Order: sequence, then structure tokens, then C-alpha cells
Amino acid sequence: MTVRYLEDFAVGQVFNTGRLRIDKEQIFAFARQFDPQPFHVDEEAGRQSPFQGLAASGWHTAALTMRLMVDGELKPAGGILGVGFDDLSWPRAVRPGDELRARSEILEVRPSKSKPDRGMIRVRTTTLNQNDEPVMVFTGNLLVPKRAASA
Repeated sequence: MTVRYLEDFAVGQVFNTGRLRIDKEQIFAFARQFDPQPFHVDEEAGRQSPFQGLAASGWHTAALTMRLMVDGELKPAGGILGVGFDDLSWPRAVRPGDELRARSEILEVRPSKSKPDRGMIRVRTTTLNQNDEPVMVFTGNLLVPKRAASA
């Protein structure tokens, strides 16, 4: 995969990832450690919740998305260095057996006014399940270095 500097990004570019399948044990393990709410750690509690079944934590979905992105086509020089979000939503629950992938679209590219060696890109990332239904959508702001000037 090609590492990209700020100059290599343009509005409208799309970067995809591979796929990850999630199973019940992964949902339980993540939730027990990081989000131990009943509807994430107990199937019956999940059925009795607004989710109407076991659902992965949204933070688990975010962690899975980060893994997908790191392994995917989006390769900013210096790594995926997020400095904040403009929005974040989970429109649909992630269930055992779901297969996730992510799609990132460049919304804005802007050089820094105060630091000439870098800039920012705004990226909307949509995590989709196997039915192409969005399960997470966020707009992130990433710090990206400029290509070093030739000596």
C-alpha cells in the first residue's frame, strides 16, 4: 500500500478496507472489559433491551473500525493520527455473525496555517455490515504530514 502525504489527498477520494467477522465471544469479551452493560454481556438482557438481541458495544464497533482502517487502503504518512471528531453515530446494532467493512471518503484537505510541515484531512468513515447497512458513521479530522522538500 502506498503511504500518502497531504499533497496526495483530494476531496472525493474513497478508501476501502477488508472485512472482519464478529462473533458472540468477541462481543462478550470486549463488553466484559470495557462496556459491561447487561445488553452487551447477557443474551437474555439483550433480548429484553431496545436492541431486541445481543448487540456489540458501539465502542467495540469503533475499535473494530480502527483495525479495519489501519489494515485498509487509507495510509496517511505517520499513521492514522486523529485529532478529533465532528460527529459519530451508530445507526444500527452490530450482531454476532456480522461481517464489517469500512469506507472512508475525503471531505476536505487543508494545509496548516501555523505549521508548514503538515495539514489536516476531514474524512467521513462509514462502517457497513454484510448487507451494506451502516452500523457506524463518523467524520474524523486527521493530522497528515506534507512531503519533505527536496534538499
